[in-house]
Amino acid sequence: MLNLIRSQPTKAKCDGTSRRQFMQVGALTLGGLTLPQLLAARAAAAEAGRTPRNTSVILLFLDGGAPQHETFDPKMSAPQEYRSVFGSIPTRLPGVHFGSHFPKMAQLADRMSIVRTLVHADGDHGGATHWMKTGKPWPPEALGKAAVYPQQDPGIGAIVARVRSPINADTGVPTNIRVQSNHGGYPGDDAVWLGHAHSPFRVRVGPGSENAMLSNMNLRVPREQLDDRRTLLTQFDHFNRTLDRTGLAQAMDGFQQQAVNVVLGRAREAFDLSREPMSLRDRYGAGLGQELLLARRLCEAGAGFVTLNNGYWDFHGGLVPGCNQLCPPLDHAVSVFMEDVRARGLENDILLIVTGEFGRTPRLNGGPGRDHWAPINDAVLIGGGLRMGRVIGESDERAAYVKSRPFTPGELVATIFHVLGIDPSLQFTHPSGRPKYMIDEGRVPNELV
Repeated sequence: MLNLIRSQPTKAKCDGTSRRQFMQVGALTLGGLTLPQLLAARAAAAEAGRTPRNTSVILLFLDGGAPQHETFDPKMSAPQEYRSVFGSIPTRLPGVHFGSHFPKMAQLADRMSIVRTLVHADGDHGGATHWMKTGKPWPPEALGKAAVYPQQDPGIGAIVARVRSPINADTGVPTNIRVQSNHGGYPGDDAVWLGHAHSPFRVRVGPGSENAMLSNMNLRVPREQLDDRRTLLTQFDHFNRTLDRTGLAQAMDGFQQQAVNVVLGRAREAFDLSREPMSLRDRYGAGLGQELLLARRLCEAGAGFVTLNNGYWDFHGGLVPGCNQLCPPLDHAVSVFMEDVRARGLENDILLIVTGEFGRTPRLNGGPGRDHWAPINDAVLIGGGLRMGRVIGESDERAAYVKSRPFTPGELVATIFHVLGIDPSLQFTHPSGRPKYMIDEGRVPNELV
């Protein structure tokens, strides 16, 4: 049997909603559809003559909204009730400080670009995540309705999969991958009307750096049975009928054997962290470190867009314990990743983006904590062939509003498209029959190219 692997029980969020339930089915469920279906989509893309570039993007999403003061814009000259609770630390960029929890990244700041004025107008987790992960806002009637309102526009990774094809033709690695975290996240990753074959391949890193295989990449068939084609295909048929009853997949076809080859071939190897030297796995550390190492492996093997949801950063009343828990692992994992991709000659091929859905209120509340704040956020961009050592935009004296050079989600999407070689004027036909641009507004910032 191909076992069903279900997620852990739901976890409450600050807005009262519950974490999504994700069903991971053996090795063959990719965003709700089967791997053979994605291989079929790949063949169709090849017939259309689409040729992918070898660049990749990793979106390290600080789910819940990380505080800008405690991360990359500490504002130590502001009054005590505004400035960073933990103080600041100088970086290698003259006059630029990070929060004191980030000493390792501070020493590498000349190899990153910092956006301090990322801005939109939605202070709700769901709507803000949708805006950041699609480049488009929810319609007005959706505001504040994260629990019930569906995703409206395709996620960035889904667009990449539609352009490049869902599966890398050379390696069999999915183009659009999401590494599952303990927090389910909000709408923004899926393909919606672009077609579910382009939704992310959802995986989860197993416990412990010594055994970091992905739970949903384990084919639940005894190894000795793999030579028995009839037995394997019978199990695939049973697996597919189970999905058909739930409306999640269509009948398998001639791509079945390709699916087996992908699971047992190089694509499977890309997901296998045990192939990395133990010394490197130890350097990355547990948790987020292993996820970033996995993301590097996947990009190196041909993935185009990998999303990591890190968090939960929603520190209304627990800024001190929250930052103490999440900031040091982030600082460590990103710095090791930077050194690793440079050593492998990949720093121009992979763009790492570190950001969340919004910033936090400039004034501390009584927690002490910070509440939701849409007027300003920050982001760190690393590699991808962009210009590094830049600070884009300036916040006001309390990191509350943009003082100069606002930076929009559309510009972030345009930057991603630039790195991946995607036409910024790209459009697809919406189910309504009308063409729809994938970027409504925004261009690649001159500071980065």
